[in-house]
Amino acid sequence: MEKISLQKLKWIRSLQIKKNREKEQLILVEGEKIVLELLSQSRFKVKLIVGSEKFLLENKISTDCYSAKKGELEKMSSLSNAPDAIAVLEKPEKETIKNNTRTLILDGIQDPGNFGTIIRTADWFGITQIVCSPSNVEQFNPKTIQASMGSVFRISIHYTDLPDFLSSIKEPIHGALLAGTSIYETNVAEMKYLVLGNEGNGISKDVLSYITHPILIPGKGTAESLNVGIACGIFLAEWNRAL
Repeated sequence: MEKISLQKLKWIRSLQIKKNREKEQLILVEGEKIVLELLSQSRFKVKLIVGSEKFLLENKISTDCYSAKKGELEKMSSLSNAPDAIAVLEKPEKETIKNNTRTLILDGIQDPGNFGTIIRTADWFGITQIVCSPSNVEQFNPKTIQASMGSVFRISIHYTDLPDFLSSIKEPIHGALLAGTSIYETNVAEMKYLVLGNEGNGISKDVLSYITHPILIPGKGTAESLNVGIACGIFLAEWNRAL
């Protein structure tokens, strides 16, 4: 079992920076559970794994792996408590956006934690495709990966110009707005596309013009709005009732 070198340690630590990940077309994953899950699938190619000697031995990982001490894992990790395993993956080829499938559309979600929560929630409710604006936070941001609990590797996520994408859709397009029809009074059976907007500014003007069915979650309190991750869960739970 080869021990990690200082050079490789510094290289892995550099992948915490987005521009370095994009330059090398790599993904950095932290956490024993997610790393083990990735080893059982074929969509994402694992380039290497760094882990504690105990983790590597217990899980019988012997190829493309390096052992590291706790202090070394801490230097490579962005987490407050360093995990026992870190993996570097190769980015897969871009996939084509599918037609005729339930699609969640995200317009400028900025917080990686919110994005990860949305991905995890979508995975729970059987959404297999998410389409994002270019301004949306990176799907492989380490914090997004953590918040998604690995769901980011099970859902097809695309980045594209939303007005261009929406202009080609002939079906109804539902959008979460503060002025609209209650989700509980909406015919969710006809929903195919659901748009959620930025945490602070909502859906952008360029995208707003393509919304054919504004919908909302009615409330009785005095809060200005719901967290977008929470709102997503309520919308998707109601959407699923039509299946």
